[in-house]
Amino acid sequence: MSNTPMAANPLTRAVLEIDEYVSGLGWDQPARLFALVDTARLKVQEPSLAAQLGLTDEQEAAGLTPIEQDEIPAGKPLDEFLATIAWPDAVVGCALTVERLMLPPSAEASVPQGLSDKKLTAWVAAHPDRQEVRMTVAVLRDGTRDSAVRLREKDAATDVLTGSGLVPGLAEALSATFAE
Repeated sequence: MSNTPMAANPLTRAVLEIDEYVSGLGWDQPARLFALVDTARLKVQEPSLAAQLGLTDEQEAAGLTPIEQDEIPAGKPLDEFLATIAWPDAVVGCALTVERLMLPPSAEASVPQGLSDKKLTAWVAAHPDRQEVRMTVAVLRDGTRDSAVRLREKDAATDVLTGSGLVPGLAEALSATFAE
């Protein structure tokens, strides 16, 4: 994508490309799952698909190409859905974008104990310090991971946080999709 900043490694570039794509769709989107494939291999093995995706010979061959998968079934918990995934060998990694409400660490002490998941969700949604965030997390088969977090109130590409340890639970769940 043209506005994606140049990042240090292909996985970070893929995460930022996905973040930019989903950002263009606006907020309040469902979770989206992407397969990550080796761009050079894709150009050789699937030239028509590469052309359809707009991959040109001038583009960096050492990159990763995200390919959006079918929609995640509505109403199915994300962890249950991820447990059903098995990737073909051509997929070198995967990524997921998901929107959530988050509270700052300072709010942890005020979380009521013993609430059901539904009541806890409602409590967080009503909390004055809640933040709406979009998280894009990607993992490779070898365990490498990266992520991007975008706050709704700071919805600009220059304000996207990146790092390998930002969303460890989701990264672990995505890594499990590659378990034999």
